[in-house]
Amino acid sequence: MSLTPEIKLELLRKMLRARLFEEKIVAVYAAQDMKTPVHLYLGQEAVAAGVSQHLNADDYMFSTHRNHGHALCKGADMKPLAAELYGRAAGCAKGKGGSMHFVDVSKGCLGTSAIVGGSIPLAAGAALAIKQKGQAGRLAVTYFGDGASDEGVLQETLNFAALHRLPVLFACENNFYATNSPQKARHAEGLICKRAEAFGIPGVLVDGNDAEAVYGAAGKAVEHIRAGQGPYFLEFRTYRWKGHVGPDCDWEQGCRPKEEYFEWVKRCPVESYINKLTADGVLKGTALAQLKAGIADEIAEAWAFAKAAPYPAAEELFTDVY
Repeated sequence: MSLTPEIKLELLRKMLRARLFEEKIVAVYAAQDMKTPVHLYLGQEAVAAGVSQHLNADDYMFSTHRNHGHALCKGADMKPLAAELYGRAAGCAKGKGGSMHFVDVSKGCLGTSAIVGGSIPLAAGAALAIKQKGQAGRLAVTYFGDGASDEGVLQETLNFAALHRLPVLFACENNFYATNSPQKARHAEGLICKRAEAFGIPGVLVDGNDAEAVYGAAGKAVEHIRAGQGPYFLEFRTYRWKGHVGPDCDWEQGCRPKEEYFEWVKRCPVESYINKLTADGVLKGTALAQLKAGIADEIAEAWAFAKAAPYPAAEELFTDVY
């Protein structure tokens, strides 16, 4: 699909917004006033940016415990997200959900699930609602990892989505590890996207560290879905830089090979795209510095807002609990 300079710069802005937000978390987490566990998206930003570029505000998005990048690239307001990290009443989930439960209904982010594979049937349900309401052209997307592909609910949902030709995009972020278990120790055959083909759903493997490759593949998938042709499955090969949970690198504990980690870091989706746009003449002069400065200001305002917000009142303990 054609990419204008404006689209290329927006892809970079989305990636930087997700990257710098999480780098802020890493920088402050040791202070211990952010009590929620954090599952960081660092290294995978090209996927959320490239997919979200094709989504409208009223398209539904369902994510996982590693959801910061998905919400930010979908356009979620940063202030209530930061407040949620600090458990404040002004947080997007009223301070009760923490890092794993970001939500922004105005942007189609209906909530994220910490249950592995939990986002998959939720997206299919939303897609079913879209179809029953006759909202042609609208869709739902579910992000999930290679670990979630081990859950039986994926196969059940693929079958249901194919049977009813639901407008749902399955976006599998294959970072090769379920917690610390490598994919090669769990899967007899490496291509997760091939499973979708068994149900008659197009399944495509994509370089998840290449923003423009993600953009192109996601564009074809979204076009297919909006045209009423049913679900689509994309498997993005990418890599998370941090451990399963927390701001540390788990290769230091022997959970992953050091050489593997640094090989993927060399393929940083953000830096490689900056280099590409600079070489192509799209990123000129002080444009990058200005872009980063604007996002830094947004982060500073979000953190100030979060730290100044009150904690939920004690009487709210059982409010919104079902």
